[in-house]
Amino acid sequence: MSSFARRLLCSAIAAGLCAGSAGAQLLGGVGLPPVGLPRISNLPVAGPVLQNLLDSPQVQQQVVRPTLDTVQGLPQAVAESGATTLADLRKMRLQALISENRDVLEADERGQPVRRGVLVVADPDPASLQLATRAGFAFSGQDLEPSLGLRVVMLAVPRGMKAREAMKRLRSAAPRLQVDYDHIYEPAGAGLRPLTAALASVAGAGNGRVVGMIDGGVASHPALAGASIEQNGFAGPPKPTGHGTAVASLLVGSQGPFRGAASGARLYVADVYGGSRAAGSASAIVRALGWLASHRTQVINISLVGPQNAIVARAIGAVQSRGIRVVAAVGNDGPAAPPQYPASYAGVLAITAVDARGRALPEAGKATHLDFAAPGADMAAALPGRGYAKVRGTSFASPLAAARLALAGSPERLAAEARPGKGRVGRGIVCGDCRVDPRLVGAK
Repeated sequence: MSSFARRLLCSAIAAGLCAGSAGAQLLGGVGLPPVGLPRISNLPVAGPVLQNLLDSPQVQQQVVRPTLDTVQGLPQAVAESGATTLADLRKMRLQALISENRDVLEADERGQPVRRGVLVVADPDPASLQLATRAGFAFSGQDLEPSLGLRVVMLAVPRGMKAREAMKRLRSAAPRLQVDYDHIYEPAGAGLRPLTAALASVAGAGNGRVVGMIDGGVASHPALAGASIEQNGFAGPPKPTGHGTAVASLLVGSQGPFRGAASGARLYVADVYGGSRAAGSASAIVRALGWLASHRTQVINISLVGPQNAIVARAIGAVQSRGIRVVAAVGNDGPAAPPQYPASYAGVLAITAVDARGRALPEAGKATHLDFAAPGADMAAALPGRGYAKVRGTSFASPLAAARLALAGSPERLAAEARPGKGRVGRGIVCGDCRVDPRLVGAK
């Protein structure tokens, strides 16, 4: 970590900057009560600066234990803390998620959160399923996705066995099965918190363009009042979230000076969380992709990140084979973190974020390839109910790029309008004029 970044972090903590950017500003003036969080003593800590960060309960809540609602992204000091610190914070965040949801989550070999007690199989043959049954696995459900031409089967692992052990046993017993964990995916740069606001609903027919998003649920908001929105839940009934509302507003919102980049398009929202950070599973994402494909969406935005997963990869490939473009955020865990998915899958447009000066955000993650950048800081997006917030993160760049792709019609045409930027911006910045200045809408 540079001495400048170290001084910046220490001064930020001393000034209480991080505390001011946490829950107190999430809901446009509606304060959230302070959350008392214990010191995380059982997680790896790289040096005293990072430990000082964790001494702040507000930073712990925002960075290590985010909710499903934060839209303001990392505090500036944390964003500029260096690749190693960001990577360590990512490990802490994932471990905290697992430890606080041990009844439903456990870790795979890489420490990634997965659903406890279940493995997921794509298009299994009868003979392999019989071998799995003999090895102690039980059929626990299936999803038929005719829009994807895919059958997904859930297998319950033998009682008392960890998913990692079960994976080894199943691959040995039935090597022909295409099997993976039911990995958990996170919002790319912020959490989501279930809210009491009403869900946004259908109003109007749209202009012929059809866009989909996989995220948390979308709340009602004046900027979405005239939009054509349909929502469906894949982890229980859809529930409104700050993250999903912000992303939707950047796609199809319209109120005064605020305007989404694909305003007027019909929007289908697939909620894969149902208000819980322990949801967002690979199997839910596959079902969401099937639903969005059935509505013939032209572009699907996924502002989520997670590990490579064979079942999700199959579903992404099936969607692409139907001519549907997928756009995904690269995440906000810095360049030292592993490449994130689905942004890293072949054919998916991987999107990073830039600030108002066209500089790549220092916390932006990496994918195996990088296609474009779009505004992801120094801008406003809608809050549930009413009002606007300043947003930061690749989560909010991805919908702008997705919207422009829907309007441009192809990645080649999108590349033709890309502008140069500073840092890692792929083929350039798209939708550069789509940023709404927070001052124009009174964003906090």
